[in-house]
Amino acid sequence: MNTDKSGKASDKGSLRRELLAARALLTKEDAIRAAAVLAEAALGLPELADARTVAAYVSVGREPGTRALLEALRGHGARVLLPVLLADNDLDWAAYEGPAHLLPAGRGLLEPDGPRLGPDAVLAADAVLLPGLAVDGAGMRLGRGGGSYDRVLARLTAAGAHPSLVVLLYENEVVARVPAEPHDHPVDAVVTPAGARRFVNPS
Repeated sequence: MNTDKSGKASDKGSLRRELLAARALLTKEDAIRAAAVLAEAALGLPELADARTVAAYVSVGREPGTRALLEALRGHGARVLLPVLLADNDLDWAAYEGPAHLLPAGRGLLEPDGPRLGPDAVLAADAVLLPGLAVDGAGMRLGRGGGSYDRVLARLTAAGAHPSLVVLLYENEVVARVPAEPHDHPVDAVVTPAGARRFVNPS
């Protein structure tokens, strides 16, 4: 389906292409430098720094880097869960035990080599780090469009779980407006190399 009645799906597609093109212009060195700054800024959020369990992900390509943050979270004593993509596009989870325990997976992703804990393992998280391409002033996140994290957020909502939802982005990816659809869910905070920003979302 290329569009809905309001054109929001096609608007999302256009914005995704624009932002991915901007990321493609970044050098490897740009991404590495940004990752170090992002890790420091993210740990300035008590929601992450004080979390006992964080559901995160391993950044790939020119995504805002998470690897330094994963190690920093472990250094703070947090249990870090990483996603494992299932055949139906849902996410299983496994504990992160360090970079030596990451294996190549489909779609260019890296996944932990430990025991699978089941899709409901995310319900134990105090904070969930969500991948994204943009966020707006209302905290609405633009994802890649695969739907995996829509399932995660729906699972959290159905279980009455309320972890802090955080997205890591580059500064230019905080935009005026993200086209929102009924199933979209706002995040609680964004972290960019310029620092962290919280959103006030209705309960």
